[in-house]
Amino acid sequence: MGNGNEERQRVRARGPEGSTGQVVSHVRSLIESGSLRPGDRLPAERNLAVEIGVSRPTVRAGLRALAAMGVVQSRHGSGTYIPDGPPTLGSEPLRFLAALHGLTREEMFEARRILEVGTAGLAAERATAEQIATIAEEVADLFASMEDPQAFLVHDVKFHQAVAIASSNPIVTALAGMVAELYYAHRRETASLATDRNLRDAAEMHRRIYQAIRVRDPEAARQSMAEHLAHSRAFQAEEAAEERAGARNPASESAPANRTKGRAARARSAP
Repeated sequence: MGNGNEERQRVRARGPEGSTGQVVSHVRSLIESGSLRPGDRLPAERNLAVEIGVSRPTVRAGLRALAAMGVVQSRHGSGTYIPDGPPTLGSEPLRFLAALHGLTREEMFEARRILEVGTAGLAAERATAEQIATIAEEVADLFASMEDPQAFLVHDVKFHQAVAIASSNPIVTALAGMVAELYYAHRRETASLATDRNLRDAAEMHRRIYQAIRVRDPEAARQSMAEHLAHSRAFQAEEAAEERAGARNPASESAPANRTKGRAARARSAP
């Protein structure tokens, strides 16, 4: 009797249809046992529901939770799969932290410096010929998109992701990818303020990083990445100062355009 009561209490505690946690735990056990590997398709929802002992809506909720964690990927008309390739971490948790705690530009660049300087060195040591070719393609796309700051930003982020993948460290790759997504979300609203000179300088710095990786020089790769991030941080600090100056002087509705013109003029007069 006692054992029966305890079982009924456990069922009531988790609800009549189980919980998404059961689905997550079941999929994790399949992965840990080797029954599911990267690229594999998960059993159909109805089969998972029978295996776990929960309803199909609960299975769907559990799969959505796993997708948010980057563990599974839904393909329309095909099913749900374990992603094949470098692991990814969703940036949403980090975005919530940024909103809750007001993460600053400085903190973002500190995180990038810690991750990406070391990553560049690892890429110089470990990158395959194919990975080096991918990095080279992103550098070429940076130079080709200098008239479109938004496209330039996309290739900027893809360049850093390609370097992270070339490090051959899946943990670093996932962390760098998460931070890169947050950086992209932060920069896409202000990317249009960059001048031709800003974009050309950035493209040249990316090319130096690539060249160091191509010739297998870890120290030069780390140094070039550190210089690039320091330059980018200085530019964004200037940008933030101009934003604050514009906020203190809201009389002119054309302040953003004036800031862009002013920065362009300084770029033209720079040596």
